[in-house]
Amino acid sequence: MKKRSGKLLVGAALFLVALLLPAEPAALKFAAYLVAYLVIGYQVLRKAFNNIKRGKVFDENFLMAVASIGAFATGEYPEAVAVMLFYQIGELFEDYAVGKSRKSITELMNIRPDYANLKLADGETEKVDPDEVKIGDIIVVKPGEKVPLDGVVLSGSSMLDTAALTGESVPRSVREGEEILSGCINQNGLLEVEVKKAFGESTVSKILELVESATSQKAKMENFITRFAGYYTPAVVGAAVVLALLPPILIGSGFLGGATGFSGALFKKWVYRALEFLVVSCPCALVISVPLSFFGGIGGASKIGLLVKGSNYLEAAAYTEYVVMDKTGTLTKGVFKVETVENCGKLSKEELLKYAAYAEANSSHPISVSLREAYEAQGTESASGTVAQGAAADTEEQGSRKIDKSLIGSVEEIAGHGVAAEIEGHKVFAGNQKLMKRENIVFEAKDITGTVVHVAVDGNYEGYITIADQIKEDAAKAIKGLKARGIKTVMLTGDSRAVAESVGKTLGLDEVHAELLPENKVEEVEKLLAAKSEKGKLMFVGDGINDAPVLARADVGVAMGGLGSDAAIEAADVVIMTDEPSKLLNLMDIAKKTLSIAKQNVVFALTVKLLVLILCAVGLVNMWAAVFADVGVSVLAILNAMRALKVAEE
Repeated sequence: MKKRSGKLLVGAALFLVALLLPAEPAALKFAAYLVAYLVIGYQVLRKAFNNIKRGKVFDENFLMAVASIGAFATGEYPEAVAVMLFYQIGELFEDYAVGKSRKSITELMNIRPDYANLKLADGETEKVDPDEVKIGDIIVVKPGEKVPLDGVVLSGSSMLDTAALTGESVPRSVREGEEILSGCINQNGLLEVEVKKAFGESTVSKILELVESATSQKAKMENFITRFAGYYTPAVVGAAVVLALLPPILIGSGFLGGATGFSGALFKKWVYRALEFLVVSCPCALVISVPLSFFGGIGGASKIGLLVKGSNYLEAAAYTEYVVMDKTGTLTKGVFKVETVENCGKLSKEELLKYAAYAEANSSHPISVSLREAYEAQGTESASGTVAQGAAADTEEQGSRKIDKSLIGSVEEIAGHGVAAEIEGHKVFAGNQKLMKRENIVFEAKDITGTVVHVAVDGNYEGYITIADQIKEDAAKAIKGLKARGIKTVMLTGDSRAVAESVGKTLGLDEVHAELLPENKVEEVEKLLAAKSEKGKLMFVGDGINDAPVLARADVGVAMGGLGSDAAIEAADVVIMTDEPSKLLNLMDIAKKTLSIAKQNVVFALTVKLLVLILCAVGLVNMWAAVFADVGVSVLAILNAMRALKVAEE
């Protein structure tokens, strides 16, 4: 860009010299204009020539080349150089704008790790390529280094800069036993991390894939402008040819009245108007400003932790009519704690908790994790039956115990129901009421608010465990904002009806559908898709692997990236890296602002160009007005498009 700017400065200086030269000798003045023209316009002329050879004739380079060469041919040397100079200034400005928009997205590329410190058997470390590290290997992350791979902290504690992933400026603490995501920057402590994902499957790799493909999916408006330009440019070239030839012929033949006879001056006048017509008709403002608007919108969204996979999804978000959400991990924190253990059979409460924890030992679901944590923390039972559970960080002080997986036989996960497992030779069922009914296990159904895990051993009902999940502080803000925008809010969950309705009432949701299997969620979404208006869009927000089919079916699928599963992130069109539902409000505001800017640019560019084209055709304006109608409009449209980069958080 610097090299290009330097050439333009030299060309502009030569142009000024040519303007100041005396009229005579004419050859010297012509030579000065020609040198200035070639310095400024060589690149444009070369592009036009190369494109013609490839069969791509009608583009902005061709229009500028024809217009400027035509101006030279008619003796309008200053206008010829000016056309090329201002066109190149407009192109330079365009490159700057595109570069600034692109930077907001490609800044995320800085999260790509250059190396990983692999811990060897002798305790030493070796710098290796992150691709070479395998699952189960131990890496060392020093202060100031990027976390190269996803894993679990084995030793050490530190503060992590997560801004590149989430847009959040406040560092997050991490300590032994906690998960750590690649792409974060370790600020102060030395960490030993056990790798849980290969580099190709890590968070940083997935984000980079999203970023790299962000501009590949174009919005309808972008596609329209591309198709429009394909027809528009040849049409205006044809119109310019007609304008150059037809009026002189009609006037010279006396068809339009007045003095008859052909003259060079007559043709020159109309050729000059045709050249003005070509300059004005250049579609630069349309071709660049509309994609730049969407590019800026995507870039602005990325600054606050919103990764949009394409401008078509950003456009769709502007027309959102329904927002359908999962409960766990989306509206609630997804951090569960065992509240009560109620036994009603032969087993003690401790034994009941043990069987439930062992049955769920191989699952990564938050409910399963809470059961294991309660068991391993050796919670003590109060008189009320409440498990006084210590936090994960307290397990060492309490003398924690670990699950012995050698005691676990076969395990079957029953989608939407629970788990069937063989524990120490006993057949154990742990899950919801539907699982008990499915296995014909007699139990007393109770209306309990909260997530309930029923446990049966060898066909006998032994009791239940209640687990609580907290509503995100941010969720109420999100729902309030959506309702204020006239958007209908719906929650779909596999949880019990009592829990779902309690959450729905607290947040003020329009509709709540509970006890749904993954396929039931798709069915409910299909009903809502049929109910929305033709122009309206349905947005689904989820985080679990069971949400992947619904995310793919929705008009706009949004995944919670921080806690979300890989499957959900892959299926989604937008990823919220901060796990904040209120970011939906930012997404919609950005989408509407971006679409509005793009429409403004289209209307402004076409209106000005049409007006100046008419004035050119009747001879009321000169080449300088034509230059403004092209370059000036382009610059103003680009400046307007850059407003999409500025994002105000809710």
